Amino acid sequence: MKAFFIPRLILFFVIVIGSFTPVWAQSFIAEGPWRGVFHQLNGTEVPFNFEVKGKTATTAKIYLLNGTERFETSGITQKDDSLFIAFDQFDNELALKIGDKKLSGVLRKKDLSGHTVPVDATFGETYRFVDNEEKPAANISGKYDVIFKGRNGTDEKKVGLFKQQGAKLYATFLSITGDSRYLEGVVQGNHFYLSAFIGGGAAYYTGTFDDSGALTGTAGSQPFTATKNEAAALPDPYKLTYLKDGYTTFDFSLPDADGNKISLKDEKFKNKVTIVTIGGTWCPNCIDEAEFVAPWYKKNKNRGVEIVGVQFERKADPAYVKTSMEQFKKRFGIDYTEVFGGLADKKAVAESFPALNTFLSFPTILFIDKKGNVDKIYTGFTGPATGEYYTQFIKEFNEEVDKLLQQSAS
Repeated sequence: MKAFFIPRLILFFVIVIGSFTPVWAQSFIAEGPWRGVFHQLNGTEVPFNFEVKGKTATTAKIYLLNGTERFETSGITQKDDSLFIAFDQFDNELALKIGDKKLSGVLRKKDLSGHTVPVDATFGETYRFVDNEEKPAANISGKYDVIFKGRNGTDEKKVGLFKQQGAKLYATFLSITGDSRYLEGVVQGNHFYLSAFIGGGAAYYTGTFDDSGALTGTAGSQPFTATKNEAAALPDPYKLTYLKDGYTTFDFSLPDADGNKISLKDEKFKNKVTIVTIGGTWCPNCIDEAEFVAPWYKKNKNRGVEIVGVQFERKADPAYVKTSMEQFKKRFGIDYTEVFGGLADKKAVAESFPALNTFLSFPTILFIDKKGNVDKIYTGFTGPATGEYYTQFIKEFNEEVDKLLQQSAS
């Protein structure tokens, strides 16, 4: 009896136990489009969209959608019914509980410092702002002179680029430090709404327009006004930052991620055209710059060109700096030289580089000839969201390098 009954008993338990999924086992979230909403303290709801490609946390990719951009997140980790979506450049993560085609949780710092922002998301929703079925009162496409009111009473001039297609609205704001990247939203009646999210803080713009086309709105809590002007322009970015009298060259001695000191006097840069970019791995416009410069360098490095990225970071801890710089390098395929400049503070940057008259923007680009003389300095970065401005920057960038390559080193 024992020899006959015990195997059947074991088989019974195997079948019964195997037919149940443990309560802690949780499948990955649905593949496809999602709509998320940040719930801010003042009651404002800021929407964003993302897409999941893949069926497991170890193989899937998540893309944040803003206008024409698909911005890949840094990593995905799943623990039971919790999902963690990382944004390495900003030291942030979404910590979310997985529900039935629902997610809920917070945007927070990876080290759990600072405040959190509640967020939830729903699978299958592809719209951004809720449609109130109110048709646009006008088409507000065009170029604008924009004045942002500062908290200290100072105004900041920007140029607004708006493109409206039906009720859909796409925009970006240019300033002397860069642009606001890809903003996406809607026009409803005489109101407009725009948002964007790539892992830092969520951007939110809202406002109204009158019969003349003038705009009045807020960016977060900062008020702005805008007047349509196809001739709207900012100061020449090549004339904002320059060398002080008495300086013609630019040099430094700064450590790379492994602590090795790098100087522009090193043999590697001798008799070469050198481009120095001053930025930080946390900087959205620096991300756009790296996406352009990294592949450009791969194509042009054999022409006698070198690039040095000077990264100013949020912390000076060597382990933090090494991790941040290596993550940035891997994400954008950077194989040019990168060094650590110090803490990300504009005043500190200016003090680190006394040859500069000032320091206004992360990033700032220096073009240095074969003799080591600074030929031009470009303040800020007009990224791909700016359209024709980005095209013009690339044209000028290549023309400047070509000119310097043609010059003699002696």
